[in-house]
Formats: sequence, C-alpha cells, structure tokens
Amino acid sequence: MLHEIHTIEKACARVRFRELGRLANNVYCIEDGAGGVIVVDPEYSAELILDMAEGAPVSAIFVTHRHADHTGALRALKDATGAPVYASSVDAPDIEDPREPPFGKRPEPCPVDVQLKDGETIKVGACEWRAMLTPGHTEGSMCYFLDPSLAPQSEERPILLSGDTLFRGTIGRTDFEGGSMADMAQSMAKLAELPDETLVLPGHDPMTSIGDERARTIEFYGKL
Repeated sequence: MLHEIHTIEKACARVRFRELGRLANNVYCIEDGAGGVIVVDPEYSAELILDMAEGAPVSAIFVTHRHADHTGALRALKDATGAPVYASSVDAPDIEDPREPPFGKRPEPCPVDVQLKDGETIKVGACEWRAMLTPGHTEGSMCYFLDPSLAPQSEERPILLSGDTLFRGTIGRTDFEGGSMADMAQSMAKLAELPDETLVLPGHDPMTSIGDERARTIEFYGKL
C-alpha cells in the first residue's frame, strides 16, 4: 500500500517509517522517550511525515547526508515544527545552500542548527545518540548510533541510522560528486566496531543488522 506506515520491532526505541518519494526513501519517526519524536531524512511530504508522529511534537530532525532525496521536505518540516536540524559539519553548508543534485530537483535551503563532528553525543529526550562520521557516499555522510543503555527500551537492540552508507548486502554509491571508495572502506572499518545485534536502518531498502552485514558487506568492502 502506497505510503503505508511500518513499525520496527525489537529496537531500543519505538520506530515507525514510511517509504516516500520517487526513490522510495525510508523516512523514520523515532520516539525519544520523553513524549517527542525524532524525524530522520525528511523527504517528499512534511504532512505525511507529521502523520507518522501521531500528534507528538518533533523534538529533532536528523539528516544523514546532503543529497536531495534525503532533504526534500526538510525546510517544510522545520518551518512546520521549529525542530532543530542536526547534520554533519561537513555536509551542513550544502544543506544550507544546496548544490544542483545528480537527480531530482534542488531542495529548499534549510539552516542546520547543530553541526556535528565525529563522536559527538546528541541528547534528545531520553535518548543519547552518538554521531559517527562515515564518508564515502558523500564527504559528510553521518550515521547515528543509539545504545540500549541510553535509550527508552533498554532491554532491546541497538539502532544504527545508516543513511546511504550501509544497506542490506551492499554499500552506498561512491560515484557521485564527493564519493570515495577509500573513504567508504574506512567507514566500514568504523562500523565493524559496533555490536552484531545492532539493527541497521538504512535510507533505502529493507532493515538489516551489523551481524548480518559483517562478513558479506562490512569486512568485504572494508578491505577494498
């Protein structure tokens, strides 16, 4: 069903998502444990994204990288909610003043309220996320990691918001402007340090886990 809302089970925070836009982007809505929700990579329609929030306020907007299919509804969502936007300090200038994308139309410029560096901690509600700079797809691609001990559902599995860095059985493309296979290999080495039980929530395609990707993707591409 078009724009159907899906729920992810066994994650350390409640997650809902919709596939939105012509590239079927996974747009996530994650409960922050304090009554709000975090939206990840808003695309296509702020209205459809807010529908996933079920009336809860948007407490933060996480952007994994600057590409237009991950920021298409960013400005509209920020204008509608006033929520702070988080992104890497590397990709932030291109979110605030977007370059012409390799596909689709140029998104609306949007200020980035919090420009993150590798390893920074992000406290939103009852969640403490770790920002992980993982270049390769873009220069400033960023993953967001949530450990159960710092999450609302501490008995469940860690979460990695991987954007277009890691997918089920493959990695993000490195042939766009700013892409680098050498950088991607280093990023895979960084992700290899995460626990096998970590649920990987990618920007497109089905969910996977670090354990499932360790040999077939992370270690394979980390050696290239």
